[in-house]
Amino acid sequence: MKAVVVNQKSSGVEIVDHEVPSPGHGEALVKVEYCGVCHTDLHVAHGDFGQVPGRILGHEGIGIVEEIGQGVDSLKVGDRVSIAWFFEGCGHCEYCTTGRETLCRSVKNAGYSVDGGMSEYAIVTADYAVKVPENLDPAQASSITCAGVTTYKAIKEAGAAPGQWIVIFGAGGLGNLAVQYAKKVFNAHVVAVDINNDKLELAKEVGADITVNGKEIEDVAAYIQEKTGGCHGAVVTAVSKVAFNQAIDSVRAGGTVVAVGLPSEYMELSIVKTVLDGIRVVGSLVGTRKDLEEAFAFGAEGLVVPVVETVPVDTAPQVFDEMEKGLIQGRKVLDFTK
Repeated sequence: MKAVVVNQKSSGVEIVDHEVPSPGHGEALVKVEYCGVCHTDLHVAHGDFGQVPGRILGHEGIGIVEEIGQGVDSLKVGDRVSIAWFFEGCGHCEYCTTGRETLCRSVKNAGYSVDGGMSEYAIVTADYAVKVPENLDPAQASSITCAGVTTYKAIKEAGAAPGQWIVIFGAGGLGNLAVQYAKKVFNAHVVAVDINNDKLELAKEVGADITVNGKEIEDVAAYIQEKTGGCHGAVVTAVSKVAFNQAIDSVRAGGTVVAVGLPSEYMELSIVKTVLDGIRVVGSLVGTRKDLEEAFAFGAEGLVVPVVETVPVDTAPQVFDEMEKGLIQGRKVLDFTK
């Protein structure tokens, strides 16, 4: 089968011919239809989390169950399911039993610690594969499998409420969906910040009330404070230290800043401001199976519509290069149906 893997130098990706896996106990074999390309895939390909040469990438996979292993009763042949970053938890630790399963210390992550969804066939742990609603386009579902659920959960963490202001830093693949969930699901007022006018135009189209170009506004945080009185929450999807620092200064007293993007830097944080203004800074890591189920449902209802472009699998190296250069609008999705 055709698969997109981390090259032997852990400096990029290559397309190889790979053996089709067989499902073991509790597993299912999925014939992959689509797999989105996420910035986290770029981190994995470059060895930022540890080198994994030969690993099949991808955690925005959608496909049809073709075979089930022994002991599987949660899936059947023909089900459309996800291949997500949260591939499997231990199921019995304090995090797994208290609704925080993505923090499991024994977690397996698709496309990093186990093979992922950028291949014609993939293995899933049956009890951790979330079913895709029948009326949700599978190519769009691929984007929700990571970008969608990640931003949906982050907006939950920000405490978004109807009529309140939330600012999204980064209007790319994640940020675009964050704008949609904040506006159309949580009924909040939304500010979108980016340095790319094309991405900001798209953010405006999908619901942003205010757009801010960080290169054109001298003091982004002061501008947001002036326009909104300070946001109640901020979600930072941008891979930029500057964005994290601006987020702190963009929220009002009692506000919450949610960190999602993964720049390899440290943010600057005024302890005095954090304490005196009662600001919460929290990290949010993708979402649980329940979060993904909910995120899929809002997509199926048409409230959230991922902006995706399907491309041939053979273009994967080019897609990774474009992502690194920040040239992608919405989400590029590898099409394994052709």
